[in-house]
Amino acid sequence: MSRILVADDDPSVRELCQIILATEGYEVLLAEDAAQAIALAREHHPDLILLDWMMPGVDGMDALLILKGDAATADIPVVMLTALDGMPQITLATYNGADSYVTKPFEVADLLSLVRRFTQEPMSAR
Repeated sequence: MSRILVADDDPSVRELCQIILATEGYEVLLAEDAAQAIALAREHHPDLILLDWMMPGVDGMDALLILKGDAATADIPVVMLTALDGMPQITLATYNGADSYVTKPFEVADLLSLVRRFTQEPMSAR
């Protein structure tokens, strides 16, 4: 079973992602801030991280740099999940190691398509 870490300071986004992904057979880990996301990534080594860009304290971009700079987590694909949708933000995220980018609000089908691209087949598809 593929494991997805969702890091977002908005509880409604975390809950929505958890419902969508769990329904599709993914194991879902939830983090409400970047520090918690980094700790969970190091401990559980998920198959994919959905990382909100704008969080209080350590933001998603700083968390991305920490994750990609740590040998224990550098190989985990990271998808930035954010309301920032301009080309400068997409370029910055990609330059700093993000594997892709999803703009909120997102379509469920678009999110699942992207998740499937970075993970193995979920349980419900087996």
